[in-house]
Amino acid sequence: MSARPVKHSVTLKGHRTSISLEAAFWQELRRMAAAQGKPINALVAEIDERRGLDSGLASAIRVHVLQALRENLPSDG
Repeated sequence: MSARPVKHSVTLKGHRTSISLEAAFWQELRRMAAAQGKPINALVAEIDERRGLDSGLASAIRVHVLQALRENLPSDG
């Protein structure tokens, strides 16, 4: 799996936008969307709505994926 960002287009609020993420993040984002029974555009829209103006969409997606994965790790102790 390449560490180079891969660009994909999504639709947010009726407009197409491109997002560059590493393949591992795209894979996990797709898995999360499928597990929630929603299209990837819907999950990305939710992340977009929750992010602040201080972060870009790609960064917000990476943080969302990381937090979701951390929540599923067994706790220490």
